[in-house]
Amino acid sequence: MPLPDRKELDNAAALVRELLPATPQYNWPQLSQRLGAEVWVKHENHLPTGSFKVRGGLVYLQRLLERQRPAGLIAATRGNHGQSIGFAAQRLGLAATIVVPHGNSREKNAAMRALGVELIEQGEDFQAARELAQRHAECAGLHAVPALHPDLIAGVASYCMEFLQAQPRLEVVYVPVGMGSGICAMVAAKAALGHAVEIVGVVSAHAPAYALSFASNQAVSCPATTRLADGLACRTPDPLALAIIRKGVSHFVTVSDAMVAEAMRCLYTDTHNVAEGAGAASLAAAMQEAPRNRGRRVGVILTGANVDHGQFASVLAKADWH
Repeated sequence: MPLPDRKELDNAAALVRELLPATPQYNWPQLSQRLGAEVWVKHENHLPTGSFKVRGGLVYLQRLLERQRPAGLIAATRGNHGQSIGFAAQRLGLAATIVVPHGNSREKNAAMRALGVELIEQGEDFQAARELAQRHAECAGLHAVPALHPDLIAGVASYCMEFLQAQPRLEVVYVPVGMGSGICAMVAAKAALGHAVEIVGVVSAHAPAYALSFASNQAVSCPATTRLADGLACRTPDPLALAIIRKGVSHFVTVSDAMVAEAMRCLYTDTHNVAEGAGAASLAAAMQEAPRNRGRRVGVILTGANVDHGQFASVLAKADWH
């Protein structure tokens, strides 16, 4: 899968900007003191769906409509991708069905329903929901929105372009990896801008498929058992994403649920921003690698804020996430 070039990224960014303002990036003094580095946080939690994913949905569906008008859409998600598709579909007058696994976040489910999607809760994890969505698409004649596609990457890359252009001297950026659109977007933006930033992938220690695949140079499936970082709960990596990651990513860091919980608390204490588990994973990795980054300019992506209130209260109360 070829990466979108500078012209494609600029066109996608212009489309996103028609509906969404650029999100801020702030250097938070307390975080910088905590890590011994100049830490910059890209605040994708400030978008209307509370997550960076909405950028990809807008571009993907607009490009789809330029080619065809489907009878309806279907996608699998743990929440943020589904909100992205629901947000864009509502504005474009398309019907959308979203499949989530059993036990999915109740508040993410409610947010998707509020966007007008039909929600199906089935399957034991994201991969099972993904397979069900594909079967349902074939039976019902729906367009199956993938988790990874060049148009999704181009849309998501609008945040990467904003960040790297605003911080041309950023030295390292930590990017959480679910199915791979975010980190592929960062690789594309770095290449398009000729930026020197080092890109580090972040996965859950309880869903390490991408890190294992990166290390072994082949796709490796692995159970996804994280209880806190559901946005990173990938069981089977995408081979196309892996090919991009191998060319543009320095290395991977794995973070446990306990580390993610600590990062969620730090973000709230130091910046008073709410982060969901996957949204705090980037900071958790930067905290883990603080010794190698002392004195450097470090970027972390607060990818989303969509955490159920009960879970967040438990994190703030320092419940045991081991």
